[in-house]
Amino acid sequence: MQVVVVGAGVGGLCAAIRLRAAGHDVTVFERNPVVGGKLAALRKGGYTFDLGPTLFTMPHLFDDVFRVAGSSLAAQVQMTRLDPQFRYRWADGSTLDVPNDRERTLDRVEAFSPDDGDSWMDFEYHAQQIWEVAERTFLAGTVRSPWTLVARSKNPLDLDRIEGKRTLHRLAQAYFDDRRLQQLVGRYATYSGSSPYRAPGTLSCIFHIEQEYGCWHLHGGVAVLAERLATTARRIGVDLRLGVDVGRVATSRGSISGVDLADGGRQPADVVVSDVDAEHLYTDLLPDSKRRKRITKMGRSMSAFVMCAAVRGRTEGVAHHNVFFSLDDEQEFDDLAKGRPATDPTVYACVSSVTDPSMAPTDAENWVFLVNAPADTGIDRKLMSAAVLNRVAERGIDLRDRIEFTRTLLPADIDARYRAPGGAIYGTSSNGRTAAFRRPSNVGPVDGLFLVGGSTHPGGGLPLVATGAHIVADLVG
Repeated sequence: MQVVVVGAGVGGLCAAIRLRAAGHDVTVFERNPVVGGKLAALRKGGYTFDLGPTLFTMPHLFDDVFRVAGSSLAAQVQMTRLDPQFRYRWADGSTLDVPNDRERTLDRVEAFSPDDGDSWMDFEYHAQQIWEVAERTFLAGTVRSPWTLVARSKNPLDLDRIEGKRTLHRLAQAYFDDRRLQQLVGRYATYSGSSPYRAPGTLSCIFHIEQEYGCWHLHGGVAVLAERLATTARRIGVDLRLGVDVGRVATSRGSISGVDLADGGRQPADVVVSDVDAEHLYTDLLPDSKRRKRITKMGRSMSAFVMCAAVRGRTEGVAHHNVFFSLDDEQEFDDLAKGRPATDPTVYACVSSVTDPSMAPTDAENWVFLVNAPADTGIDRKLMSAAVLNRVAERGIDLRDRIEFTRTLLPADIDARYRAPGGAIYGTSSNGRTAAFRRPSNVGPVDGLFLVGGSTHPGGGLPLVATGAHIVADLVG
């Protein structure tokens, strides 16, 4: 079959490799001059900054993609498993390192909060159970309704175990008395651009995933993954065309017939795989008012303020991944829910040069800061940049006199770069019990149309995007 993939993000590239390996003729159109979509990098003055995902986990999912093309992840990239995985800091001066193995992690937690050691282990076991159920139900294929999960369940208790009824915050409260540990668990909601006060406890499975599969750094930056996927796709015969914009998905008698290009050309196709935001697809490429309204009714995921800072010198006490928590996360997420930047935000900072010196010049560091922000909101670059640096200084790390240059991304920039409406990073939000079932399906409304990427099932983040591409490749056959 003739397959067209619209967009060379990670989902599109993984789908293209799998479909080409299955014997299809595959052409990928990408409007930008580079591959990767949100998995992007900024390189300037000897510094490399990951602009999108900075965390890599579940490497076996990508190893599987490379293996269908006759290679492996290890043959494509150099990887380091991080230890510690994260360093967390609170306003009271307390810190918690989460090491790379369970035994040392438990020791750190018991020293940090003596009454919560057993609760930590119980919570991880519960998160593991959630993951095992999700893996054999939610992630086993496309999901059309809750009945899909019922059909894949081993027993009636599976849907209760998946923790779709309690919010992530309520689940954390049930296990931990220490408010700091509740705040730590709540952060997993932001992995899908959502609030722990509204997103389901299902997201606690991320807690288990990081402990089980590790947190990894790809040398040269996580964005190297997209380059290796593109090279592999070309090697096995995928026709990858950059700088070519698709203007419309064409249909004939209720089935896919190809795509119309923005320059007036046309590419016939039996199958189209859309790796663009679902809202953009149903608004512009294949207008569908019913599906567009359904998407907008769900509400958009959060966006972000991103700042890359080239920092001279070395910083004491900094890890690869760092989180500087707000004083009051309930107020923080209430601000975000009301469509305004938080007055007291949590700041995430990745300093990958701690692990990989090639990411910065000698005696320098590459700081990437991220602050959650509502989609469709205006942010003053200078004021927010100053607020981030001031917050980190308050937590004991003052970088303000050591910065060589900064570069920033606002929600409006994310919208313009990636056609992510409002700058929503993950498409629709995961807030609410039924959000997972209302996310746009992998199967489009016309025969031969399929969807991949973070705005469709099973969701955003590198592991889920790779899983979605696998699902779609199996659906195409």
